[in-house]
Amino acid sequence: MAEEIDILFKDAVEALRAGDRPRAKELLTRLLKADQHNANYWVWMSAAVETAKERVYCLQTALQIDPENKNAKRGLVLLGALPPDETTPPFPVNHPRSWEKELILSYEQPLEKIPFLSRPLTRLAGMGAAVLALVGLSIFMLLQPRNSRAVRLPTHTFGPSPTFTSTPTALGEKPRPTPTHVGPTPLWASLPATYTPTPLYAPTPRQPQSGDIFRAASEAYARGNWSDFINFMQQVTAAEPEAADPWYFIGEAYRFQGKYTEALDSYNRALALNPDFGPAYLGRARVNLALDPASKVMDDLDAALKHDPGFAEAWIVRAAYKTDHNDAKGALKDLKSAEALTPDSPLLYYEYARAHYVLGEADRALEFAQRANELDITLVPVYLLLGELYAETGQPEESYKAIQTYVAYAEENQTTLYLQGKLLFLQKDYEAALEKLDAALKLGNMNEARLYRGLIYIHLNRPPEAVYELRVAAQAMPDSFEASIGLAQAYLLNKTPGNSYQTAEKAFSLAADDGQRVQVYYWRAKAQDALGQYAGSRRDWEALLALPPEVVPAAWRTEARARVDALSTPTRTPTVTLTPRPGTKTPTPKPATPTP
Repeated sequence: MAEEIDILFKDAVEALRAGDRPRAKELLTRLLKADQHNANYWVWMSAAVETAKERVYCLQTALQIDPENKNAKRGLVLLGALPPDETTPPFPVNHPRSWEKELILSYEQPLEKIPFLSRPLTRLAGMGAAVLALVGLSIFMLLQPRNSRAVRLPTHTFGPSPTFTSTPTALGEKPRPTPTHVGPTPLWASLPATYTPTPLYAPTPRQPQSGDIFRAASEAYARGNWSDFINFMQQVTAAEPEAADPWYFIGEAYRFQGKYTEALDSYNRALALNPDFGPAYLGRARVNLALDPASKVMDDLDAALKHDPGFAEAWIVRAAYKTDHNDAKGALKDLKSAEALTPDSPLLYYEYARAHYVLGEADRALEFAQRANELDITLVPVYLLLGELYAETGQPEESYKAIQTYVAYAEENQTTLYLQGKLLFLQKDYEAALEKLDAALKLGNMNEARLYRGLIYIHLNRPPEAVYELRVAAQAMPDSFEASIGLAQAYLLNKTPGNSYQTAEKAFSLAADDGQRVQVYYWRAKAQDALGQYAGSRRDWEALLALPPEVVPAAWRTEARARVDALSTPTRTPTVTLTPRPGTKTPTPKPATPTP
């Protein structure tokens, strides 16, 4: 077992030295699953991950395991996550990876180096040789024909379709001068060792003169190096001027970077070369939707499947488009076709979940969303859908966890800011919640954000602001029970019980269960008490007490009993005592006649 681990580690180190970070990351993930408390593995993983935030996480984890780990300290200093420390020596000159020495395997023996260059004459001769070599190399390069670069790399099947998940760091985090973890554990750290992403569209066979270039392009693609990838693919187009697929791949690279105009031009060039090339129609549809979500792209989606019915990704994208345009049943048919082609695609099950959710089948949708999450835990949108579905199926704790995960890993935008505000509201951190919701609304109007901002104003005892926000939310979402009952509370807090009563009346028609009806009874009774309409308030207090005990908050039940008792106690009629007028003689009572 130890020998197998050493071999895995050696392979990971060699992959890193060869520049194959995806392979190194896969091997180190397997090693960390076997021993997550190995600081050296975490240090090496910091060289395999893609972003500075992930590197910080890896190095901080290594430092937590081994607080004296100099390599981790150096890395954190360089990344700005740890202040410079005089006890931590910098990287030696001419040896930027001195820490590699400490990671040599147990059976590897370092070779002793002879200080050959320590002699002045030797250094002078070496410098002269280097100058001659550079001159010779320059002449050689000038004499070479200006052909396209062709880098020979190991044979590699064209890389996986990238799953675009945002950097797994807490939103708004900044480097801290302490070796504590910043942000949540990267999602990849929980992946099983056997995890493999969904493959991309299979390219057409290459011409001999472009095979090496295409392999170099595929390596750049796997690393997410889009500029090199586009450069290599442009060389392929020069070698194969009649091929359509290189232009399609160039379009994909531009699309991944958000350069939609360049992507659209590339897809159109692919279709000009081959109008029957289905994937280019799909790419063009995606870009047009990115440029304008209201674009009509069904013709391009149909064309993609007409010319390439075996392209599973096109079936899934068309299904998503149908779900978004109120044709969930049509989406399910497309997803059946996709399932026959790619039965283990996480995107397939994600779209199944969305379609069933639109059809009102929350339980069925939840099953598919859970399956999508099992297949790819890095598919961030699934967590948002899971949060909604758990809430819909009466699992608030699971909903809270899923939404927390989505907020932590998704790119910060209006939706994530709103969800952060909502979560902070549920945690009763009202000031922080208000800050997030304010930020969300600065990016544009959002009715749900206004709803929660209004509810926060109620808790902060700011009735005018609460009334305004909740009135806007209720007008924009007339079928929202939460907006109506919240507005009823705000009106009562603002000392307008008549408006509160009328709004609560409307909320009653929107109440879907006893949990919502109890809120109507409570606030409507409060409003009627404020109006002096005691007969109506007593009916509502009694209706509240008649509901199942588990849906009535204990404090509300106690208050309701007290109000019913107060309204049920009969009031005695006062005895009228005549007050004598001034100047009137008060009659003297006659002595009682004794009874015989």
